[in-house]
Amino acid sequence: MPAPLRWGILGTASICERMIPAILRHRTSTLAAVASRDPVRGRDFASKYGIAMSFDSYHDMISSGLVDAIYNPLPNALHGEWTVRSLQAGLHVLCEKPLTVDAQQARQIASAASAAGCVVCEAFMYRHHPVYDAILDQVYSGVIGNVISLDSHFSFLLDDPESVVASHTLGGGALLDVGCYCVSFSRLIAGCEPVRVGAFATGSPVDESIAGILQFPNGIAARFHASIKGAERHMAEIHGTTGTLLLESPWHPGDREAVYRVQRHGREDEIVRIPGEDPYYLQVKDFAAACTGRLKPSWGIEDAIANMRVLDALRQAAERGH
Repeated sequence: MPAPLRWGILGTASICERMIPAILRHRTSTLAAVASRDPVRGRDFASKYGIAMSFDSYHDMISSGLVDAIYNPLPNALHGEWTVRSLQAGLHVLCEKPLTVDAQQARQIASAASAAGCVVCEAFMYRHHPVYDAILDQVYSGVIGNVISLDSHFSFLLDDPESVVASHTLGGGALLDVGCYCVSFSRLIAGCEPVRVGAFATGSPVDESIAGILQFPNGIAARFHASIKGAERHMAEIHGTTGTLLLESPWHPGDREAVYRVQRHGREDEIVRIPGEDPYYLQVKDFAAACTGRLKPSWGIEDAIANMRVLDALRQAAERGH
């Protein structure tokens, strides 16, 4: 059996509650350290999850020699800096989505990874759920004819004004927090990059709601709405010339059974059920295999850069008002 991949975690973000069980479940991974700028919180976090080492600074952990890979769930505005620093220290990095706040920083991350010979991936865990393999198979096999349009929606009501999601300085806002899912989904299904985008956003100092449209060179149009000030709604639809695929829980399928619906004119709806699997675990498994050189990551840095380019274009369109 190969030596275990020793993970270090930057910070104590709430998403760690989902990631840590996935790391612990993976048979060739071990949780070696956590770093927190709040020493008490860091020690409590380490004690809660049985992590051997707790560091009071991010730098001390990444330079300790005790970890091989970093999980970076810091606020968006800190993704770029600490992902690059980790790569420069010779560590692989799994960075929470969005990879960073703009495509320029994403390219800097790619350069750092190339120079270090390290793996860096963006943690869009939803893509690892087996329901997406099933959906792509259905789309490519023509079950709903030729795809002509996509619709997606991701909203929730943010009731904490002190949340990092509400902070412009920390890279908050609807587009980067949840709109990135809609853009990622649209690109995945379209199978290419958009040639034109438009967007309208409301809210200050961060965008609280944003509506956008992407035009792809193969004729597919994708519309989305993302909000941190709306009722919770998760939705994705794929419209074809002969039918529609509707996903009931596109962004957080979890480890439960995933369900999607196929609607075709003149037929009863077909309900398709995909056995559940934890997408966080599948994400860890995929990343770890890439770190050990066994496989290339399913979604590499170039995909993350492409997603950031679209997010940049949408932000600019919203600032122009069209």
